[in-house]
Amino acid sequence: MLTETVCSALSAAGLGIAGLTAYRRRFRAAARIAAYALIPLGLVMTGIIDWVADLVFEPSVWLGFGVLGLSWLLFALTRAADRRAVGAAEEHGAVSGAGAGELSAGAGRPAARGRPGRTAGQGRSKKAAASDDDFSDIEAILKKHGI
Repeated sequence: MLTETVCSALSAAGLGIAGLTAYRRRFRAAARIAAYALIPLGLVMTGIIDWVADLVFEPSVWLGFGVLGLSWLLFALTRAADRRAVGAAEEHGAVSGAGAGELSAGAGRPAARGRPGRTAGQGRSKKAAASDDDFSDIEAILKKHGI
């Protein structure tokens, strides 16, 4: 009941301002103000305001939003874990996929502390590693097209 009164008052005030604007011969602005002023009244008449009020003031609705948030968090965590597992599998595949007589560059050295997946001799900068990755992609594309 209170929301209906407030929205009706907002619409009446907006229509009053639209009338004053039209009186000053600014008809396009008056029509735009009138359009905005009619929105609260339309929302009350359709029942959307009551639905929103019921949505906001019920604890079960907020618990539902909490459950949806927990669900989203679980999806995000499992996706991140899948990405890590795929990355680890690719690294493992690269080491085990080397030829019988070949070893990768850091295969015989122990891993450095604090940085999993890096060996002690692989202290290259990220920029250098990124440029090597870029060139390997380009080489793969060129080989694919026979160039």
